[in-house]
This record gives sequence, C-alpha cells and structure tokens, in this order.
Amino acid sequence: MNKKILVVDDEESIVTLLSYNLERAGYDVVTARDGEEALEKAASEQPDLIVLDLMLPKMDGIEVCKQLRIQKMMFPILMLTAKDDEFDKVLGLELGADDYMTKPFSPREVGARVKAILRRAQQSQPVPAQEEKEEIIADQIKIGELRILPEHYEVYFQEERLELTPKEFELLLYLAKHKGRVLTRDLLLSAVWNYDFAGDTRIVDVHISHLRDKIEKNTKKPTYIKTIRGLGYKLEEPKPNE
Repeated sequence: MNKKILVVDDEESIVTLLSYNLERAGYDVVTARDGEEALEKAASEQPDLIVLDLMLPKMDGIEVCKQLRIQKMMFPILMLTAKDDEFDKVLGLELGADDYMTKPFSPREVGARVKAILRRAQQSQPVPAQEEKEEIIADQIKIGELRILPEHYEVYFQEERLELTPKEFELLLYLAKHKGRVLTRDLLLSAVWNYDFAGDTRIVDVHISHLRDKIEKNTKKPTYIKTIRGLGYKLEEPKPNE
C-alpha cells in the first residue's frame, strides 16, 4: 500500500506542484487549503506524513502543529514557509514539527526530505507479540530508568512509554549510543538532521529541551542529558545521589 501524504497549503500552484511530484514518486496525496481543514483531514485520512505550510487561512501552521500534538496525532510533519526567519523555524520545531523548509524549494528536495522522514518513521511499525518480546530482551539500550528499543522506535521512562517525534527519537538514540561522550551541536546536527544546518544550532537546543521535559525530574538540574558549556551535550548514567 502506498504511503499517504497530506499536503496543506493555500497556494494553488504549490499544492499542484507538490501533489504532482509526490504522486510521481509513488505516494497517495490528499490536500487541504486551510488550517481547520488540515485538522479534519489529518483525523479522517490518517496520513503517514503532513507537508504543512506555516501561513494558512483560519488557523496557521504553528497552531495546526500544536493542535495535532495536543490531540496525540503524532504524524511526522514537514513544515514549509515563505519566511526565512529563525524565530519561525525554532517555534515550529518547538511545537512538534520534524523538519523545516523555506520557500522557494525544489520538488526534488521536498521528495528527499519526505523519503528520509518516512524511512525513519517506518521503523516504529508494530511487530507480532512474540517477536516483540524476544527483541525487547535482545535489543535494547538501558540507561538508568530510561529504556530505548531501537528496532521498535519506542522509548520508556520509568516503564511508561514516551511520545516522541521522529527527530526527538533519533537525537535521543544517538546520544544513548554515544553515552558518556561529549557531542558538539554541529556534530548532532550532522548526525541527526543529515544535511547542513550551519548556524542553526538552536534546533539542537530545542530538541534537547523537549527530551529533558520528558525524562528529567528537574530540568534545571538534569541527571541524564548534561550540558557541557562551550562544547555541547552528553547523555550519561544518573548518579545515585542526583
């Protein structure tokens, strides 16, 4: 079955361009022209990914993104905007977008981003119960009260499953695989985002903040994800007295 993409934009030319190229790439495409319709289509169509414009009638893309996450609709989101504005970029990512592109863009680049996001998200598909049981035993990363199942795209903290966006998961997994090692923001950008975000290291800070909100008892005194001033971050085993 083809993956389904929801394209949300109020510009006819953009919708036509994206729909044509995504359909040529083998995706099923549904569209929405404003924020309210986007929420309705997301609920009714259950897309595999949403390409979401920032500037929309009735409800802007930031609010759509926020409402999707509040309603626990965790579809990956690729946000588009005509504004080359760092504030918009960071705000969109803070509210749960997985990736971000500024207009004008090439259809080929959109296709590459969509493919990469879906490839990561596909790893979260459920597996049969017996197979899952065996893999949980054989393939997990355990750090303190944090348990990561890479093959299932699942994370548990104090044995409660966490709701993470694909980028949050990728970042946490990379930190966990390099436990105890100081990782610079530039290294994390290159490793997790897979393309050059030179100068946009706040994107890393935003996602680190999200992860801390979910796994730290006190975000002002983190015990798992430590900030190494002037360098970057490292994930480590919490100490008994912390």
